[in-house]
Amino acid sequence: MSSELTVCDVSPRDGLQNDPTHLPPATRAELVNRLVGAGVSHVEVASFVNPQRVPQMAGAEEVVQGIERKPGVTFSGLILNARGYDRLAACGLDEAHMSVAASETLNQRNQNASVDESLADVQQIITRAHAEHRHVTVIVAAACGCPFEGAVDPARVLAVAELAVGAGADEIVFADTIGVGVPAQVRELVTRGRELGVPVGVHLHDTRGTGLANAYAALESGVSALDASAGGVGGCPFAPGATGNIATEDLVYLLHGEGVSTGIDLDALIGVSHWLAEQLGHDIPGRVQRAGDFTAVSRRTRGAGAGAGAAANST
Repeated sequence: MSSELTVCDVSPRDGLQNDPTHLPPATRAELVNRLVGAGVSHVEVASFVNPQRVPQMAGAEEVVQGIERKPGVTFSGLILNARGYDRLAACGLDEAHMSVAASETLNQRNQNASVDESLADVQQIITRAHAEHRHVTVIVAAACGCPFEGAVDPARVLAVAELAVGAGADEIVFADTIGVGVPAQVRELVTRGRELGVPVGVHLHDTRGTGLANAYAALESGVSALDASAGGVGGCPFAPGATGNIATEDLVYLLHGEGVSTGIDLDALIGVSHWLAEQLGHDIPGRVQRAGDFTAVSRRTRGAGAGAGAAANST
């Protein structure tokens, strides 16, 4: 079981990039600030991509300008190429997250480049980033399956990860982009990925209801970071069938129940998800934001029961 774990909320980026409601930069910045206020210590705030292809991510620089920087909080952004890194670096974000698909077709659809071309970009970007004292995470997309090519050989996924680590990646994140993975796949990727000698994270979607089971399998396998999205919103515009991420509040509820400290105030996080649903103008799929924190309910019930018992005994 992981002793140190980072929960990275990706709702301002992956959560919003495929939503029919296009939130303005100021609202997206407020989402980041509300997440930090709830105790989230790592937030992926924006995607530095062509706004004509992903209009939901337009104004990434304005989002960053609206963020209230706080000590101990890491702010990252997603990039696909050197142009994206230029924009991220100009904003002064702490980390760059670069995506490379294990599937050739998805990489072409998502990044208009071959896997080899994207890995060449990884090498150049990492060299620049490290010279600027910036951490780089490489996300291996379609790690459990591709919407165009079907099953993806784990050896192919791990080969992409190994090449990224050889290029200097500080962290590897295996992404189940379309939510087809099961715990056995996640255990294998995390276990073998850790042999590469860098921290390993997972980015999970709950398309087929296996998201939290996969998160638990990753936890048991020694994962260092888990991505999630407030309210369970999300999806990839270039991967058909990629619905929402695992909900951050659902993940935190699980982690706290398992005795893993996150530093996140679950009730406050539920409030962020309620606010986000209001901004989007539609229901969101997260379960705990609808049902509430049973742990807190149990504490209140026990307290009320103790009081009632004391009153009864005194009569």
